[in-house]
Amino acid sequence: MQYRLRQQSILADFGIEALRARDLEPMLQRATELCGEGMRSKYCKFLEYRPEQDSLFVRAGIGWAPGVVGSAEMRTDLASPAGFALETGQPVISNHLENEERFRTPAFMAEHHIRRAINVLVETSGKRFGVLEVDSPDEGKFEPADLAFMQGFANLIGVAIERQQAEQRLSDAMEHQELLTREASHRVKNSLALVSAMLNLQMQEDDDPRITRLLGDAQARITAIAQTHDQLWRGEQVGIVALDDLVCGIATGLAEQAPLHRIDCDIDAIRISADTAIPLGLLVTELVTNAIKYAYGEGGGVIAVTIRTTDGRILLTVSDDGVGLPADFDLKAASRKSLGMRMIGSLARQLRGTIAIENAARGTCAVLDIPDPRIVLPD
Repeated sequence: MQYRLRQQSILADFGIEALRARDLEPMLQRATELCGEGMRSKYCKFLEYRPEQDSLFVRAGIGWAPGVVGSAEMRTDLASPAGFALETGQPVISNHLENEERFRTPAFMAEHHIRRAINVLVETSGKRFGVLEVDSPDEGKFEPADLAFMQGFANLIGVAIERQQAEQRLSDAMEHQELLTREASHRVKNSLALVSAMLNLQMQEDDDPRITRLLGDAQARITAIAQTHDQLWRGEQVGIVALDDLVCGIATGLAEQAPLHRIDCDIDAIRISADTAIPLGLLVTELVTNAIKYAYGEGGGVIAVTIRTTDGRILLTVSDDGVGLPADFDLKAASRKSLGMRMIGSLARQLRGTIAIENAARGTCAVLDIPDPRIVLPD
């Protein structure tokens, strides 16, 4: 009774370990250790079925001399206990291998003076995966009741392997999806860069200042979207954008087009989802472009872009030291006349935030307040 209770306790312990295991090799090795302990035998092995070679490979085991585990192989025919268990699916008990007429004793087992063996099939998803075998050089008998213990081990091994295989398939699928997403973002970025280049060529062909200005605005907006997609495929985590990299990249691009201006960026190191990054990048483009156009007239000056996070909110500020807004400036009224202002209001609503553009002590200050639960904070 104590022997059987000990087997049940060992089986329960292995069940917990098997279901937690992430790697196959240590799990199989632990199975042979505990199975051998439960059967009071110093020899146990797990034989992996290799259909390409039509062989059983000793993948894990205890008690065997060096050169057996990880090297020895057996044939899968019915003439060995393990081969019989594999081919028929039936458990095998052989208590007198030296007198057996049904089976031969593999050479490496004979070298260890193995007298008896008990074998059970291990299946995964209805397919043969291998055989769990306990061997002993001692006198005695393996009993049919031992098969319940052995089969319990085999079943747990099979379930653990199925889980590991399912997790690997899921991981492979996620890696493939991530690769596709990165490739798609890269292609979108390249396509938008081509559109931007075409707009630039068109600007050079047209002498109308109004047309040139409109094409320049469109080019800046397209560039902002392209830079966001560039961040998407370059980042460590697909679908997440580093806000400081994105906004500073947009600012650098706009500064190159306006060499009389200096754009200073002070951005909190946070990461946000792509759904937030694209409209936020466009908003930065519109606000900075407005400052470039109107803050300093024909001259140049400093434009400051800051982004802070506090209490689950993003606060974007774009300010300058320029001439300021007209005394009668009204954002709603301006939105009816200006596409840029309409975009600013629309993008703020899309981000579920509010936008305020007002005169400051010096120049103009635009503040965007976005309550956004999709913020991904740094590790």
